[in-house]
Amino acid sequence: MDNLLSIVTFLPAAAALIMAVFLQGDDVAAQRNAKWLAMTATSATFLVSLFILAQFDPADTGFQLVEERPWLLGLTYKLGVDGISVLFVMLTTFMMPLVIAASWNVEHRVKEYMIAFLLLETLMLGVFMALDLVLFYLFFEAGLIPMFLIIGIWGGKNRIYASFKFFLYTFLGSVLMLVAMVAMFSDAGTTDIAKLMVHRFGSEEFSILGIQIVGGMQTLLFLAFFASFAVKMPMWPVHTWLPDAHVQAPTAGSVVLAAILLKMGGYGFLRFSLPMFPVGADVLAPMVLWMSAIAIVYTSLVALVQEDMKKLIAYSSVAHMGYVTMGIFAANQQGIDGAIFQMLSHGFISGALFLCVGVIYDRMHTREIDAYGGLVNRMPAYALVFMFFTMANVGLPGTSGFVGEFLTLMGIFQVNTWVAAVATSGVILSAAYALWLYRRVVFGDLIKEALRSINDMTRREKWIFAPLIVMTLFLGIYPAAVTDIIGPSVEALVSNYDTAVAEAGASSKVALAQH
Repeated sequence: MDNLLSIVTFLPAAAALIMAVFLQGDDVAAQRNAKWLAMTATSATFLVSLFILAQFDPADTGFQLVEERPWLLGLTYKLGVDGISVLFVMLTTFMMPLVIAASWNVEHRVKEYMIAFLLLETLMLGVFMALDLVLFYLFFEAGLIPMFLIIGIWGGKNRIYASFKFFLYTFLGSVLMLVAMVAMFSDAGTTDIAKLMVHRFGSEEFSILGIQIVGGMQTLLFLAFFASFAVKMPMWPVHTWLPDAHVQAPTAGSVVLAAILLKMGGYGFLRFSLPMFPVGADVLAPMVLWMSAIAIVYTSLVALVQEDMKKLIAYSSVAHMGYVTMGIFAANQQGIDGAIFQMLSHGFISGALFLCVGVIYDRMHTREIDAYGGLVNRMPAYALVFMFFTMANVGLPGTSGFVGEFLTLMGIFQVNTWVAAVATSGVILSAAYALWLYRRVVFGDLIKEALRSINDMTRREKWIFAPLIVMTLFLGIYPAAVTDIIGPSVEALVSNYDTAVAEAGASSKVALAQH
């Protein structure tokens, strides 16, 4: 099928346009129609995206299903997927129908709410498929707008503060990336990502204001991209926007933020930082590894003292993303395999945990941990589902959470045993905060009067969790479903990275000898 990637990318946006033009009014019928149109569009997008997976050949490490045509001002519209991006596309299309289903109780400006999520899906898919620098930047930045509106209009009491903090943090980080893109174009003469991945940017050492820049231009470009992707991940210490955004966002907004938007930072490191600036990445890798290790321990300790369930899970997300950055910058097969696996697994598990919070928030309208206790007496099905995802979040063997953490720790152990030792303590801390949360919310006696009439999960809520449970178990028991697809592309990435770093090392030795 020609133009398959464009169809998948713009199908949600087309549905949003239809909704904006033809759905009028805000009565009950119009709200119902908006929900069903959004559900149909996201489900259709997922079904069509299965053709991408069916046609994808994991043995081919290049870009596949490539679409390329002239665009505006001499720029090129170019889309494609490889082993690293194809599963992020699938994660996005898989999660969005569940996000819409989780939004069924929304009653305020329903049409605009659904339009925002449909546009967000198009922009997120564009990020993972874009093969042109300018196109990537447009998708990457435009994704801020619907999320800004989702938090700012449908969020909690401090939604304005949280939405502006989210927007400013992520936008300011990306300004440096735009400057770097201009420098890359002037050096390489192209904005084609596939060509830039094989272009060798300068790695000769020079000094600025008396400071020696080891790795030369590559280090500066790496830092500019790092500023953007580190905020998006988010990495310590630029993570502070995430807990605020999560707490104020509606449940569906939190799910999208955790499951997909955070993954753009990790994807950016894999698509740009390692292949395009290998020398810069190699020079700064020790710094990134220690930042990641600190993030895992620090945010786990912060999670332990939270009183708000969403905030606790948000800090847990930052800790788990620490394993991802560590695996990526270990720059070996196990580390990067583990990082990608962890991102996909975290998408299912963290998304499900935010949905778990949403289930009881819809009933009680509070996220305070102290407001609950003894829910197992009234909500046995909920207690079971919450327990499953709590254990998956801790990294219980047999769930996808275990595989990602184990692979990343294997990868980092080969590079730096001290970082690995510090990061492993995060596994114990994650068990502490996750089980502490579960015990206080679910176990104990049902003392609080308000909880005596609380109802268990509805059929709709059970149906939302079912696919997430299936995927978490499936990937935990059969991780080859992911590693077989990403393996060859990761192997090519690692091979090219090692070659580039070795060449730069050899050339610097020659330059020293001549000097």
